Amino acid sequence: MGILSNLEPAPVFKYFEEICNIPHGSGNTDAISNFCANFAIEHGLKYIKDENNNVIIWKEGTKGYENSPSVIIQGHLDMVCEKEAGCNINFEKDGIKLHLDNGIISAEGTTLGGDDGIAIAYALAILESDNIPHPPIEAVFTVDEEIGMTGAAALDCSPLKSRIMLNIDSEEEGYLLVSCAGGASVTVHLPVIRKGVSGIPATIKITGLKGGHSGVEIDKGRANSNMLMGRTLYLLSQKYQFNIFSIYGGNKDNAIPRETHATVVFKTGTVIEDVQKDIEEIDKIYSNEYYSTDPGIKTNIEIEEGSNRYAFNNKSTSRIITALVSFPNGIQRMSHDIEGLVQTSLNLGILKITQIDRRYGYKHNSGEWYSQMAKTDQRYAYYHYSTEVSLNYSVRSSISTEKEEVINRIKCLAEALKCTITCQGDYPAWEYKKDSPLCRLMTEVFEEQYGKKPVVQAIHAGVECGLFAGKLPGLDCVSYGPDIKNIHTPQESMDVESVRRTWEYTLEILKRLK
Repeated sequence: MGILSNLEPAPVFKYFEEICNIPHGSGNTDAISNFCANFAIEHGLKYIKDENNNVIIWKEGTKGYENSPSVIIQGHLDMVCEKEAGCNINFEKDGIKLHLDNGIISAEGTTLGGDDGIAIAYALAILESDNIPHPPIEAVFTVDEEIGMTGAAALDCSPLKSRIMLNIDSEEEGYLLVSCAGGASVTVHLPVIRKGVSGIPATIKITGLKGGHSGVEIDKGRANSNMLMGRTLYLLSQKYQFNIFSIYGGNKDNAIPRETHATVVFKTGTVIEDVQKDIEEIDKIYSNEYYSTDPGIKTNIEIEEGSNRYAFNNKSTSRIITALVSFPNGIQRMSHDIEGLVQTSLNLGILKITQIDRRYGYKHNSGEWYSQMAKTDQRYAYYHYSTEVSLNYSVRSSISTEKEEVINRIKCLAEALKCTITCQGDYPAWEYKKDSPLCRLMTEVFEEQYGKKPVVQAIHAGVECGLFAGKLPGLDCVSYGPDIKNIHTPQESMDVESVRRTWEYTLEILKRLK
């Protein structure tokens, strides 16, 4: 017998335990996808399994619901695989080991995969049943949601007829998610020219910031180290002449950068003690402005050895500073419909130098790499490599036209600075529907079952619902789920009673979708 065999609802926990026995980390979904396909075959249900391992299963409506509008039940098959030090589980081959204690399900030393295994378990339990009233069902199981929603992005939605969707991929009972931001990654390519300069090289470092997710935590007011570096260089440029040699900060465009370095060459004769005093004053300014959001913030300067560098020329240095100071960043607009929701924002997540080997077209994307290589072989670097400084932004908005407007602003400024931009990874917003019949129904059912109103909310980040909304015009969708805590960590846990209540809630919603 399984660890969860005595829990109710029994079909849900049976399937959840079976799912946990199957390796199903992101990028390793063959087995779980085949499990769902075999389920459809065993139960005589029509299904599609595509080349990406997405699965769609159809079931006709029960008696009295044959002609009701169909409903999509959707979740993702993959889980985040994290484990504690010393845990010997091989996520590629092994299932996870479940633990049950006082009504709380967890895993021994690993993530649980409640996100989003519980959605698959709910759907399979409904598809298996002969006595649950429901309209025609299109169960959609996507893959690799946790590594960029690539399964949903690749899914051919043309076989789907429903325009009602229950997405069971939220982790807090009592919250109904009804909107998410769309987004795109935008890169500004700023071509620069190097020249041999003599002077006093020094590295300026901005460190100790908190950072965070550029969508969910963009409203926390935290500092962006790349933007502060632009501000720092501008302040210094008002008093001193220098050329930028290298500059880099941040690793992901969807993360607020925590650290940025810039090596500059001050003109010979600069009183470096004066520069150091100015950096100390700048450090005090930033510490004062961000004392509550980034208490560990630190700005300092270190004098480098040597005196000759192939640094960016005066014009290139000026254009870099102008770009960093002038391009927008952070919150651009708050929602008027949902209190406290960021509607539109952008984040300069990555600042780096890209070296293009003119002989082979090969790109080197590390500012650190170039700094080290050029110190030992400067003339080789100068003659064989063309250079650009790239600024990588994550642009988000729950209103598609506002996202386009922000991208156009970047493009306009880029053109003025003789730069180019590229956009990739564009995904649509899931726009808030004020008059959503599904949300109204789910709110009514929730009040009846729980005796209180649910919290209707939106998120300033991308979720799969946005991709489905973009592919299925007119889609009415709500995301919800049971209580799952500490997702994506080995401390992940799921509440048994919350799973039961959410199951009953789901069944009542299906019953009323007639």
